Amino acid sequence: MSERKSRKDAARNREAVLAAADALFARGASPADITMADVAAAAGVGKGTLFRAFGDRAGLLRALYEARLEPIRAAVESGPPPLGPATPPRERVPALLDALLRLKLDNRRLALALEDSGGTSPYRAEHYERWHGLLQGALEQIPGLTDSDFTAHALLAAVRADLVEHLAAEGRVPRERLRAQLANFVAKALASGPSQGSAAEDRAAP
Repeated sequence: MSERKSRKDAARNREAVLAAADALFARGASPADITMADVAAAAGVGKGTLFRAFGDRAGLLRALYEARLEPIRAAVESGPPPLGPATPPRERVPALLDALLRLKLDNRRLALALEDSGGTSPYRAEHYERWHGLLQGALEQIPGLTDSDFTAHALLAAVRADLVEHLAAEGRVPRERLRAQLANFVAKALASGPSQGSAAEDRAAP
């Protein structure tokens, strides 16, 4: 088998696995019950293929989550307002958190499985550190706002997958109400800075 064909087969198997895993998590009652063997069977590949491609179950979950996150990441890195880097920080912080909440509402079981995947502290997970750093950087640009590190952690706690699942599933809180509640919470968190009438000052911040 040529190296080129081997790479094509690996890429095709990876896509098949991601599609199968996505379907299983979308309809599964409990993310914890879905095993690597289940995913391999649904994708029509051997378990060895999964472990070679993703390392372990947590690696598969991360790959699925990253695929869902990619459009948001692109918007954050180079897109227009409200997520793009040119957005005034007082507007960008709530937009970032709203985007993260919508991502988790759209991928509830996947997000819950990822955050429950065990291993090291969830606060050291790559995806968490990325969001924390992004929020902290935006918070630091808001004049007069202090404790940006802690504030970023506190804001991210409001969109943890287990809380989103509890509110959306058990509390039956409608999606738009959840978004409005989050926006209100973020606005209060940012109120310790100067008057919100200072949008021009925000835009001038480095």
